[in-house]
Amino acid sequence: MTKNILKILAIFIIGTIGGIFADQILWPYFVERPLFLKYKLEQTPVYVTERKEVTNYIQENVALKEAAGKAAKTIVGVKTETNEGNILRGSGLVVSNDGFFVTLADLVPQGSDFAFYVGDKWPEYQILKRDLKSNLALVKVDGAGLATAGFADLEKIKIGERVFLSGFDFSSTTPQMAVNEGIIKIFDKNLIQTNIFDAVSLNGSPLFDIEGNVIGLSIVGSSGQVSAIPAAKIRQFIGF
Repeated sequence: MTKNILKILAIFIIGTIGGIFADQILWPYFVERPLFLKYKLEQTPVYVTERKEVTNYIQENVALKEAAGKAAKTIVGVKTETNEGNILRGSGLVVSNDGFFVTLADLVPQGSDFAFYVGDKWPEYQILKRDLKSNLALVKVDGAGLATAGFADLEKIKIGERVFLSGFDFSSTTPQMAVNEGIIKIFDKNLIQTNIFDAVSLNGSPLFDIEGNVIGLSIVGSSGQVSAIPAAKIRQFIGF
């Protein structure tokens, strides 16, 4: 019995010493030989996992979907026929549950015929004020209990932050909600520039952060690139 135990211990000790010798002396010697060098056997394989990044991406997409659903209830469709017979289409943002909303002054030029789409209806309205310099207009429509969204804290906005715009598409008989997403490229107190491109009919669409807070009101340039009037300027204009 004792001899068997000693034999097992001897095998274990010899195996351990052999493993250390192979790992520390024999293996380094061989991997430096020309025959093995080209295979770069001395390099330990590296395995990269992107589980964290994928999880964050999925979570952001879920948050975006939920925020877009809530944001849709705060948006007003704008359709205007000017004195010259031009048709303007865009959107606006509900700023109080009793029917006040803000849109671009460019979408409601003085002397034109207007129609506003709110909650599947085309209610009566009153244009309260326009500011051509800031390109903002305040409108009151008949209605109560309308949904509103909070304004984002612009001091916390960062370049590269994920955002989305949401507004009405008038290409079909009944206006349909449209959503587009991107990031903030440039930001200051006077203008927000995004990497989003869209149709000019999305003019006046509110721009939201991924939590559904209002960052600004979209302006679609001639090339389709979307910028926005910052929320602080909107709040200053509406006075509440």
